[in-house]
Amino acid sequence: MTQRFIEFVMMQAQQAAMFLGRIPNPQTGKPEVNLELARLFIDQLEMIHEKTRGNLNKEEAEILTRVLSDLQLTFVQAAKASGTAPEATPIAAAAPEPSPETPAKPTPEEAAQEQETRKKFTKSYGA
Repeated sequence: MTQRFIEFVMMQAQQAAMFLGRIPNPQTGKPEVNLELARLFIDQLEMIHEKTRGNLNKEEAEILTRVLSDLQLTFVQAAKASGTAPEATPIAAAAPEPSPETPAKPTPEEAAQEQETRKKFTKSYGA
């Protein structure tokens, strides 16, 4: 499953990189910049990062964090190069993520809510 997760992350990152002009479009053979589509793929990776926090092994977390940081930096550079103000793009204003080694301490309410959402459910087949 680790390899599949990493492949999924890399496929999403490759799509974002293509729309940031880092990889040539396979149909035209030329790099193209489409910040809207690049932002979509980066936002999806960011959502995956948030939703899987604490559930990834060290390798998965490192790769996802590194890929996301690289794409966000490239997005800001592409936005500046195209004349789009980085302040106008939500992705550029994203706060830096805490490192996986030192997770942020949740408030007691957040901890209770997270505990509630992580409960395991089992299905009983007649008993």
